[in-house]
Amino acid sequence: MSDSDMLQQYIETGNLEVLGEVYNQYIHLVYGVCLKYLNNRDESKDAVNRIFELLITEIHKFEIKNFRSWLYVVTKNYCLMEIRKSKTEKRRFERFSEQYFMESTEVFHPIDDAPESNLEEQLKKCIEKLKNEQQQCIQLFYYEKKCYKEISSFLEIDELKVKSFIQNGKRNLKICIEENLKKENV
Repeated sequence: MSDSDMLQQYIETGNLEVLGEVYNQYIHLVYGVCLKYLNNRDESKDAVNRIFELLITEIHKFEIKNFRSWLYVVTKNYCLMEIRKSKTEKRRFERFSEQYFMESTEVFHPIDDAPESNLEEQLKKCIEKLKNEQQQCIQLFYYEKKCYKEISSFLEIDELKVKSFIQNGKRNLKICIEENLKKENV
């Protein structure tokens, strides 16, 4: 049976096995396109499944002459929409985090050089008090000079979470160090 015949059979019967059989012939194409655009294996695997789910409800709305070409365009558009959605969510998160996470306008870099010799020691003690995720992200970002994407990949967590852990960690370090300085001055 040709792709067109199988698609017509699916539209007439609603038999998912028929659609699955056609889709499985091109699953490597779908995965490859997703990997090219999303740059993440797990997200690409999820996208392959979501695109199949999308086909179940949407395929009957189109007159498809060449399934392979049509599927390529659907996959590409799906990935572009996911990228766009991700960027929108990232911008929304950045606005939210600027508003709620940053309590002061001064920029605090936890490993700035300071004339006080014990600041580095205080900083290490304060880092040990952080939650594990914040601790790992701070170490990787400031000490190992990794970017958000590298940290995200290494720890297998979302980039937005990495940014949040770093910002919250910075805030917690600032509070910890300021409390320590107050104790010393008392």
